[in-house]
Amino acid sequence: MSRFYEMGVEVSGHDPAKVAEIQAAAEQEWPFDDWWFAGDDNAATMHASGQSSLGGGETEEEFTERLSLAIWRANGGYCHVSVDATYLENLPYETHELDESDYARLIDGKHDQDTGDTQDENHVDRRD
Repeated sequence: MSRFYEMGVEVSGHDPAKVAEIQAAAEQEWPFDDWWFAGDDNAATMHASGQSSLGGGETEEEFTERLSLAIWRANGGYCHVSVDATYLENLPYETHELDESDYARLIDGKHDQDTGDTQDENHVDRRD
C-alpha cells in the first residue's frame, strides 16, 4: 500500500562545494523539484519539497533515514537534515455553506468587511 505525501527537506551545515551532489542524491530518493536557499551564500541552508508516495510499508522515519544517508554520503560527512512529512490523503477539512438568509443579509450590506460580524456586541463601524 502506498501513501501520498508532501516531503520537505532542509539541509544545513553541509559542504558548500557539494550542493549539486546533495541535490542529485536527494532527488534519487524523492522527486524534489523546487530547491531554494536561505542564509549566507557560503553556508546557505538548502530547502526543497516534492510530492510522491511512500510504498512498500515504508514509514516516515524510515524515509528520513534513507534520505539522510543519501545526503550524508553525497556530502562526504554529517550535516543536519530535517524532514517535514505531510500526509496528503484524508486531510481534515471544514465545509462552509451559506443559505438564503445569509444571501439577503450580505446583499443588504449587513456585513462589515473590517470586523466580519455586525451582530457582535463589540462591533465598531470603522467606515468614516
